[in-house]
Amino acid sequence: MTVSSHKYNGGEFDPSSMPFAAPCNLLDTGAPVRWLSKGWQDIRTAPAQSLLYGAVMMVLSYALAYLAYQMGNFIIMVALLAGFMFLGPVLAIGLYSISCQIQNGRKPVLGYCLREGKRHLGNEMVFAAILLVVFLLWMRATSTVHIFFPAEVHPHWSDLALFLGIGSLIGALFSAVIFCASAFSLPMFMDRRVDVVTAVVTSVNAVLRNKAVLLLWGFLIVSLSLLGFLTGTLFVVLPLIGHATWHAYRETIDASAWPRHEAL
Repeated sequence: MTVSSHKYNGGEFDPSSMPFAAPCNLLDTGAPVRWLSKGWQDIRTAPAQSLLYGAVMMVLSYALAYLAYQMGNFIIMVALLAGFMFLGPVLAIGLYSISCQIQNGRKPVLGYCLREGKRHLGNEMVFAAILLVVFLLWMRATSTVHIFFPAEVHPHWSDLALFLGIGSLIGALFSAVIFCASAFSLPMFMDRRVDVVTAVVTSVNAVLRNKAVLLLWGFLIVSLSLLGFLTGTLFVVLPLIGHATWHAYRETIDASAWPRHEAL
């Protein structure tokens, strides 16, 4: 299906004539490795832009961790870092822009990324609001799980099993919801003239049709992020994941039915 087959009113794009969701491709298990390889190539092509963007995100993540540490509450630290992971896809839109500029044969410019972010601000804010609601629900659920915490001052690990098991299950559930909604939606915002609902439905559909591959991709994202946080290499890891996410979108989603944004 091509853009020309859809209706336009007075030469303007008519969203009501578009499909409810973009189709997706079926992926093989080697796809995540290809995405990371292409993401690394983007870093090598635009090292200054990518690493500067990653350094800013790294400073933000460590600042949140330090703030929670100063408050003396490990649970708050975990919650803040989880919130950062939830909102990470929104913050990474500049990295998608860098990859898009490279793909289009342009020399990546951070100022262009900022203008791209401003153009998509409406969709970004709606999506960020959705993530915030989910995060607040997750926080509430996390505090509720404390009723399962052992009453002993020094509980044995076996006594913590129920608390840790339920907490992990709830965390996994909310993480899965966020991952499904954000895996491909934000790159799609930047690439095509599409609304939030269509982008989110497209992302969820693509994840559900490629469960095993996207489960591996999610595992790699979490593992690399944790490794980067512990080793102080987030300034490299975060751009790598951001660029790879752009290539994941390009390989998975067929958004050709929607027109591209006009060049800035």
